[in-house]
Amino acid sequence: MERSLSIELVRVTEAAALASSRWMGRGVKDEADDAATTAMRTVLDTIPMQGTVVIGEGEMDEAPMLYIGEKLGTGDGPGVDVAVDPLEGTEIVAQGTWNALAVIAIADKGTLLHAPDMYMDKIAVGREAVGKIDINAPVIENLKAVAKAKNKEIEDVVATVLDRPRHAELIKEIREAGARIKLIPNGDVAAAINTAFDGTGVDILLGSGGAPEGVLAATALKCLGGEIQGKLVPSNAEEIARCQKMGIQDLNKVFYMNDFCSGDDAIFAATGVTDGELLKGVQFKGSKVTTQTVVMRAKSGTVRFIDGEHSLKKKPNLVIQ
Repeated sequence: MERSLSIELVRVTEAAALASSRWMGRGVKDEADDAATTAMRTVLDTIPMQGTVVIGEGEMDEAPMLYIGEKLGTGDGPGVDVAVDPLEGTEIVAQGTWNALAVIAIADKGTLLHAPDMYMDKIAVGREAVGKIDINAPVIENLKAVAKAKNKEIEDVVATVLDRPRHAELIKEIREAGARIKLIPNGDVAAAINTAFDGTGVDILLGSGGAPEGVLAATALKCLGGEIQGKLVPSNAEEIARCQKMGIQDLNKVFYMNDFCSGDDAIFAATGVTDGELLKGVQFKGSKVTTQTVVMRAKSGTVRFIDGEHSLKKKPNLVIQ
């Protein structure tokens, strides 16, 4: 892939974040998601690439969402798999809370997992704990392993878990082990990424969330040198059939980093829509709007934080093609 695609992806997530941020705290999520999707698609179609959406928001008949199989880009340039979540945290934006992101990842064609839209058990850590975790191991063993890898007492380890009734037993086990928990209402892509940055105060992600979000998180962690493992959790016969269609006969199969993203290169970008531990959200200041974006590339290991300032006078619709 061309390295210039990194800055192109920044334009994409900035546009989605700017468009959706107008709906922050207004109690409606579909409008915010639609705004992010429209802006993202508009900019994506100006990029010199032959992109195909492999992680999106449903099938073609669910348009205007960016659907699985949709072709993006100008049709020139490299062939790439595209994973998108124009607004990771629609409910977050509706309520005006933390860690909503506009997210995109690309990788060489045929290298991203085509994860079905169902739950997936996940465990994710940053660079220091790579090779120390095992999704099949007891929770306490993983917490001890992370504590040892990061030279901490287990009482100082912070696990991030989605605040859901299905996680009641997991939360109990973490607390009984002596570790601390940061419960989050939504946004486990951001939570997985946060494990790779010391300043966020997060050491490990545990629990189940969307499988497509697992691919996005894996792409980011590949760039950051972290690790994620996952196991699909089909909830009915239809979802089991979808797994079998993917060639997954063993429902206990563990997906490792190379299953999520098998190529040597990938680019990930995320722009904050609302404030979070890692990124500031969109801020309107008179005729100026500011954004903060992280963009990273697996091949080079480069991680950049980009502060953007946008003119409402020159870009009144927040998107320039």
